[in-house]
Amino acid sequence: MADAAPEFSVKIAESEDELRAAQALRYDVFVRELGGGGEMVDHEAGLERDRFDPLFDHMLVTDEATGTVAGVYRLLRDDQAAQAGQFYSEDEYDLSALKASGRRLLELGRSCLHPDYRGGMAMFHLWSGLADYVEKHGIEVLFGVASFHGTNPKALANPLAMLHHNHLAPPDLRVRSKKFQTMDLVGVDDLDRKRAMVEIPSLIKAYLRLGGFVGEGAYVDYAFNTTDVCLILDTARMNERQRRIYTGGRE
Repeated sequence: MADAAPEFSVKIAESEDELRAAQALRYDVFVRELGGGGEMVDHEAGLERDRFDPLFDHMLVTDEATGTVAGVYRLLRDDQAAQAGQFYSEDEYDLSALKASGRRLLELGRSCLHPDYRGGMAMFHLWSGLADYVEKHGIEVLFGVASFHGTNPKALANPLAMLHHNHLAPPDLRVRSKKFQTMDLVGVDDLDRKRAMVEIPSLIKAYLRLGGFVGEGAYVDYAFNTTDVCLILDTARMNERQRRIYTGGRE
């Protein structure tokens, strides 16, 4: 990465080249780095893709000085999901509670950062771009699966149990895993909270800081080499401090 502080741009992919740039970063992170896979992954071209990609909006954060795609997010509104026939995460979770709410929904997925840009401002720009998108489209509830690396829930007992005990979604938003893996793996009194916080991925912690919840039960995705939870963020339940974090301090 260049010595000068990067200048970032945020946009929704408009061309096939921009979509491929997003898929290439996803391949580097989810396939090369984390060992994931999938039937439509193109190993020869180095692209992580699936049948949902043409239906989603793809948000890219780019370092303008180098042209490097620093981060990506995949976004699917409820009107787009209606055309698709389902949300992506409906393969893993029963979303009846959300779909029956009558509120504007946005599904998030495939969020990742280039290794050179982790711990810096790239994630802030992704969040800022997401806040603008949510405002533009009148979104009320954001949700999507987020992943722990690996497929052994017992190894993730502390973080999963902490999410279950402290951050379970209220009944009106409580989706449920279809291939149910309980997250209630450690009793409240036996929780190693420090270990749990260390083991929770930064993206999940970011949602929790904003007042996010998790659905009931995890989903073990053997093809992608992950254990997934469903995150839900209700913008109406955010307090003012959380709203300032989310919007980057803007009114």
